[in-house]
Amino acid sequence: MLRRELKFIKAGAFRMPASAVSVLAQDPEVAYISPDRPVSVMMDNSAAAVNASVAWQSYSLDGSGVGVAVIDSGVSSVPDLKNRIVYSQSFVPGDSDTQDQFGHGEHVAGSIAGNGASSICQGCFRQFKGIAPGANIINLRALDANGAATDSALIAAIDEAIALQSTYNIRVINLSAGRPVFESYTQDPLCQAVEAAWKAGIVVVVAAGNDGRDNSFGTEGYGTIFAPGNDPYVITVGAMNSVGTPQRSDDIMASYSSKGPSQIDLFAKPDLVAPGNLVVSDLAPPGVSTSTGASFIPTLTTSYPQDLVLLSYYMQTFGSGNSSRYVQMSGTSMATPVVSGAVTLLIQQNPQLTPDQVKARLMKTAYKSFPSSTSVTDASTATTYTDYYDIFTVGAGYLDIAAALSNSDLAQGTAMSPSVSINQQTTTATLAFDPSSVWAQPALWSNPGQWAAQSIWGPVELNASDALWITPPLAQGQAVSGQGSIWAQSSIWAQGSIWAQGSIWAQGSIWAQSVIWAQSAVVNDPK
Repeated sequence: MLRRELKFIKAGAFRMPASAVSVLAQDPEVAYISPDRPVSVMMDNSAAAVNASVAWQSYSLDGSGVGVAVIDSGVSSVPDLKNRIVYSQSFVPGDSDTQDQFGHGEHVAGSIAGNGASSICQGCFRQFKGIAPGANIINLRALDANGAATDSALIAAIDEAIALQSTYNIRVINLSAGRPVFESYTQDPLCQAVEAAWKAGIVVVVAAGNDGRDNSFGTEGYGTIFAPGNDPYVITVGAMNSVGTPQRSDDIMASYSSKGPSQIDLFAKPDLVAPGNLVVSDLAPPGVSTSTGASFIPTLTTSYPQDLVLLSYYMQTFGSGNSSRYVQMSGTSMATPVVSGAVTLLIQQNPQLTPDQVKARLMKTAYKSFPSSTSVTDASTATTYTDYYDIFTVGAGYLDIAAALSNSDLAQGTAMSPSVSINQQTTTATLAFDPSSVWAQPALWSNPGQWAAQSIWGPVELNASDALWITPPLAQGQAVSGQGSIWAQSSIWAQGSIWAQGSIWAQGSIWAQSVIWAQSAVVNDPK
């Protein structure tokens, strides 16, 4: 039975008995069969850390006229988003309500386009303003009240964003949700969907995942990127910890942020990092479902009331009550809308920019001054987590909106993320660049070499630890590691290792929802 047509990837979601799958596989008109897999979710200091105020004050940019499709758990109408939500539709099976019954989508939308109205008052001394407060939000609800969805729901929402592109000038899709990688991006239907949007002229920004602390197989969190963040076209975002200050000089990597390379295809991911730890944004309000008529309080609000923001955090008050407008959350889901907002500002500045030009510019201008490593300790377990600032942790660097807006270079190729080529005989690895990518074609530029790999990733060392990586910056042709390291034969990459069926990626393992949302330092790094 056909449940849903997925036209932009020339596919459909069907319900059928398991016995019929083998018969269907013999049909010559069927190219590939994939399960409809479950998917789950994964601003004051944030805006300051990425220099958003330069866009507002020096360039008079606020994202006006640009549509951002937020594919998430829904967006409710709150003062900070008044007149910003121009279209809403639900893709949750059997539920046409488009409000945020989970509490995730509202926070994401606020980080993109919230105008901070609820934090403007006589006694307010801090304003929670989104990166592009003039942008329009296209609310495409795909996650239910538990934050759960399936591939087909997300793909249907992506299809709708493409279909509505010209109507609402949709130039950005924010996808702060994902799932494990099960196949190559060339076969994964979710990856095919985000690529369809990309090639239609929509910049797709996705979360890297929250499993950078996983060391089940001795990999120190490497190889844990979510899909569709494993797709080489999209902008995959990791999370930084602003440590409670507006300046970025003291910011450190959020230890839970998933690291590359991507499973199976081995792409260097994430592409960028942005503030994602203890981010304050809009709180989804309680409401009444237009579908069932039942009253609801968003699930995350009831599950984690301690994440509500104290009124004293942003306004002068003698009380200790909680705000009814704002909540703090952590994760790469929170870092992703910061980048989506930055993309919106770039497109408002120059509407002719292609998705690849936007991605290339953001990566080239990213802030690249990092320490060699930082460590945090989880007080509840006394476990210390160390992050090395290599390309599989921070990508091309820390988002810098001011630098991106001041740059006028136009990439004349794709901005596909490079992959890692492993030589099992020599136990070395090199970055491999797609021939279509700007990184592989410095001769295309008036200033030869300005887009070469060294200029994008050069200032970022792979790791200070010789046990895992070489010390020099990675450039094309340089080795990643030596004999006996993580890359050696029979290690992480060998058959039957981490990537084998039944390992870390097994159903019910680290991807369980309770781990993502656990109230501990798994998500919230210590300040």
